[in-house]
Amino acid sequence: MDKYYYELTLKPNLYYELFLDLAGSLTNDAIEELDETIIIRSEENLDDVELGILEFAKELTSALNTDIFCATALEKKENQDWITLYQESVQPIKVGSFYIHPSWSKPANGMVNILIDPTLAFGSGHHETTNCCLKAIEKYVETGSTVADIGTGSGILAIAASKSGASVDICDTDIVAVDDAIKNFKANNATINHSWEGSANGTKKQYDVVIANIVADVLAMIASDLKKISKEDGIIILSGIMEQHKQKVLNKFKDCKIVEELQQNEWITLIVRKGK
Repeated sequence: MDKYYYELTLKPNLYYELFLDLAGSLTNDAIEELDETIIIRSEENLDDVELGILEFAKELTSALNTDIFCATALEKKENQDWITLYQESVQPIKVGSFYIHPSWSKPANGMVNILIDPTLAFGSGHHETTNCCLKAIEKYVETGSTVADIGTGSGILAIAASKSGASVDICDTDIVAVDDAIKNFKANNATINHSWEGSANGTKKQYDVVIANIVADVLAMIASDLKKISKEDGIIILSGIMEQHKQKVLNKFKDCKIVEELQQNEWITLIVRKGK
């Protein structure tokens, strides 16, 4: 172990999930999320990662004509056993009947256990959007349901649906996410029916439940595809929506019935039913 390591702290003012995904694509090192702050630790200098994040913020500001910035702080610190410290900081979490825990924590008796190690860029269950989606899955996914998880990330939501008795398909535009999700399915003794690299337009099937925990702009962009792969009267779980962008998503689903709205802090999850 080197004597020193580098710690890069990122705090974006908007589009947190986009910055989180970018951070994961720029480094293979451990990423911690804490109070809407992204923390990367590495024994390699993180100058290039910091530069990439700052350039991304500039490009996003230009593309969206919105003032987007990301506060960064890069420090060189004396090395401790920070992996162990990080693991100790990650606590299991209960969401309804689901118990999400890392591999270094024991499963819980009487719960639906989901093992996810939160050392990569993808969801580990602690974020508000994942919480709300898990609640929606518990309520709307039934034994025998067909489910598509669009933008699966770690696969945590798809695993929850599978453990609820559903037949599950997954996809992500990032092949690393698909591969990571497949590994997590195996670690949980859960079954994937089908997986592919891409988005909702990569299948011609229709599903009882479609899950899309992404960001508002992408949800609006692929709204027609999400509706196309949903069965008539099917449920679509839309998440990753910041409060100020809710109407943007609702405008694209005017032809659907709003069944329920879940909110934690500034994050909103919409459950809609295809057709009026």
